[in-house]
Amino acid sequence: MELIIALIFGLLFGSFLNVVILRIPKEESVVFVPSHCYSCKSSLKPWHNIPLFSWIFLRGKCSFCSAPISIQYPIIELLSGIIFLTIASKYGISLPSLLVAFSFLTLLALSMIDFKYKMVPDSLNLLAIFFAILGAWSLGGVVENFKNALLFAGGFTLLRFALSYYLTSSVYRAGLKTKTPWNKHFDRTPLIEAMGEGDIMVAATMGALLGVELTLVAIFLSALLALPVMLMVQKGSSEDKRVPFVPFLALATFIVYIFDSPIYSYIEANY
Repeated sequence: MELIIALIFGLLFGSFLNVVILRIPKEESVVFVPSHCYSCKSSLKPWHNIPLFSWIFLRGKCSFCSAPISIQYPIIELLSGIIFLTIASKYGISLPSLLVAFSFLTLLALSMIDFKYKMVPDSLNLLAIFFAILGAWSLGGVVENFKNALLFAGGFTLLRFALSYYLTSSVYRAGLKTKTPWNKHFDRTPLIEAMGEGDIMVAATMGALLGVELTLVAIFLSALLALPVMLMVQKGSSEDKRVPFVPFLALATFIVYIFDSPIYSYIEANY
């Protein structure tokens, strides 16, 4: 019965998550504007917002104007249900597991926004960190989560600075070869950002959720997950080559969080 309740909760929050994903990038209110069709602007009825089932019964079309409804809606609702169901099956229904589930839902929203718009809203990032830090079974656990969040936020910040400095310096040295007496006093080398600030905040959430050892595993796993995609997009334009990294960080974090016990066993047996 608990798992059914968790699944229903996940589906319901997934429906709200779709609103967040759609409106946050547009700087619209996620609370005070009623749900409506973005094609004909008609306000939706309550039975139009039943997670999964409404999209199926409406056959993926608006009941007023027959405009297509993105398949993103049922997918996000289903993923949210799976997140709640998985965490509840592992830890049961409790306040800490609920907060952890909220953190992963926020990471899911961040992943979708990063994938669609190449942006990572700070408001959602801070919310994910907040839920992750409080998702502990004791006050000492909350303090430990906070320390781990600061540790990885600082570590990623230093890594960002070092990589950005190296890449910018490399471009500068290459540009020296093209200097002439006419332009030798002008330096137009752009600052190359090796990592976005959003990734740093996601790293803080990962640290709070996983701890030090498992976060390092998740970072390595996220790189492995992203590598095939990065190789596939190399032939595109410079804009197409920008691969959003937050979805891979979030997916790796969830995988490591769920399979933490066998990963710990492997680490202890081999190191």
